[in-house]
Amino acid sequence: MNSSISLKSTSPSLSLSLSLSLCDFSEKMALRSLDNALPITPDRPKKQAKVAIPLLKPPSAAAAATVNDENKAPLPLPPSGDATIDYVSSEDLAPIPDPESKIHRLIEGLESKDWIKVCEWLNNARRFALYNSDLMLPLLEKVMLVLVKAMKNPRSALCKTSIMAASDVFKAYGDKLLDAANSIALDQMLLQLLLKALQDKRFVCEEADRALSAMVCSLTPLPLLHKLRSYVSHSNLRVRAKAAVSISNCVSKMGLEQMKEFGLASLLQMAVELLNDRLPEAREAARSIVVWMYECVTENQEQKQESWQSFCQISLPPAHVQSMVKIASSQ
Repeated sequence: MNSSISLKSTSPSLSLSLSLSLCDFSEKMALRSLDNALPITPDRPKKQAKVAIPLLKPPSAAAAATVNDENKAPLPLPPSGDATIDYVSSEDLAPIPDPESKIHRLIEGLESKDWIKVCEWLNNARRFALYNSDLMLPLLEKVMLVLVKAMKNPRSALCKTSIMAASDVFKAYGDKLLDAANSIALDQMLLQLLLKALQDKRFVCEEADRALSAMVCSLTPLPLLHKLRSYVSHSNLRVRAKAAVSISNCVSKMGLEQMKEFGLASLLQMAVELLNDRLPEAREAARSIVVWMYECVTENQEQKQESWQSFCQISLPPAHVQSMVKIASSQ
């Protein structure tokens, strides 16, 4: 049986009806295929890349001052802390007007928390010492202790100003610093000056050396020598060297009678100890001590070398006699 249908053998009306039926069938199949298809999943939205947007901070006052603006004049930079400190020499310090009213504020000013104010009052203390020393005398021990505290401060400007004040105190008060009331403060000040003379900052070292020289020039050598004596055996060899220089300068001011009061043998043994020191500065100071002792001991002797050798043989062990004779003969 032939299942095919021939359109030609049929009538025109039948052909038209079959054509319409085939079109409806095709449309239905097309619609069915669409209905049976899997649903289309929509694409997931892509994540947006995160962009960090920095928050704009308001410019600081220092930064604002450096912004160039052609319509504004540049602001002057604030001065540094040390630039506000003037290192005034003793000769340029003027007397304090109405010192009686300001002396009561001296200790309070020296103990201020503001280091610049402390420097100002340190200069006032110098002015009191130079022009109104009697007025500051009852406060001298407290003033010296404040100077010692300021010398320990890591701020170089404050340290140097306090050392300059120490020099003026030495010049103004001299042997009054050796009184029992001030002796302990003087010992502390002496130690700090020896330590500050070793500072890495040259302008502090030089100021400390000047203060040590002022101390030797202002105080009686014999009691000062007793204070310096202990530093010959200090553990720090550089402290020993600085102390040796002060001892040599101190001995150079002494005559034979003062040396005898101190002890000629003790003084000579001190020189021997310094001659064996590691630093040349200490050894050179020891030679100066020996030479000055030789001149004083043999001043009235006709046979100077023989007298000196006899003196050394009495005062020293035999191993050190020849070195003392050699130093003396080289002069």
